[in-house]
Amino acid sequence: MSNTALLRKVASIQMTSGADLGANLDQAELLIQSAVSRGAELLVLPENFAYLGCKEIQNIAEIEKSIGPARKFLAEQASKYKVWIVGGTIPVKEPSLSDLNDSSLTSASCFVVDSKGIEVSCYRKMHLFDAQIDDAKGNYCESSEYSPGSSPVVVDTPIGRVGIAVCYDLRFPELFRYIVGQGAEIIVIPSAFTTKTGKAHWSLLLRARAVENLAYVVGANMGDRDHPKQPTWGGSAIIDPWGTIVSQLEGGPGVVVADIDLSYLSDLRNKMPVHKHRQFSVAKPLSSAE
Repeated sequence: MSNTALLRKVASIQMTSGADLGANLDQAELLIQSAVSRGAELLVLPENFAYLGCKEIQNIAEIEKSIGPARKFLAEQASKYKVWIVGGTIPVKEPSLSDLNDSSLTSASCFVVDSKGIEVSCYRKMHLFDAQIDDAKGNYCESSEYSPGSSPVVVDTPIGRVGIAVCYDLRFPELFRYIVGQGAEIIVIPSAFTTKTGKAHWSLLLRARAVENLAYVVGANMGDRDHPKQPTWGGSAIIDPWGTIVSQLEGGPGVVVADIDLSYLSDLRNKMPVHKHRQFSVAKPLSSAE
């Protein structure tokens, strides 16, 4: 039986952000307060929580390069409530690249902020969503605004060792194998899954990533299912290492909170050591002939 003294709470925050930065941050703060009131110590915000639907991404990225309003908000909230926050994603112009004056050199950056308000790590979204979807928007082309990151990230927190993936990354299991190989016990996935793809695949993929890696998965999604231009699925959830949905939302803004039990995780990994049983580490790419 698990020792309840070792249980730590995480929160997945679901939002319905739009083009109004102030309104987005106000919504985020109310949901953060709710999560904190329920005992959460690690909070995960969805992808683009501050700027979903905003235009002038390159201008925003330039502002956020030097600790703009969204990054400042994360630091203030984490410090105020003495919690760790995984800050969805924020467009950020890379300081080392900005002198090249190339508008594509902007990353979708996911900052991890500790309970003192200090940015301790940053993951830059690796897989960019360029796809045709049968919905109100139709054409999604993240690569027109962003450049992909190149480095997986795993960070130590008081709750456990946390690996990060963002939205479309969820479809690439090799990333998850890698970060679990680096010791990740909890995988957080800030997202803005479309309603069309989310209904079909969101929960399925979250559970698959949890089961195949024997890891906790925290999926924080946008949840505006009826948005006229860019509907998002919601379904934010916390999945345990056995693939059980511990807590889940439907659409709309809200918070799900669940316990992380690392002793349970360790017991599962000892009983079924799939990570030790792997016979290869990288799948062979399909050739054009195939």
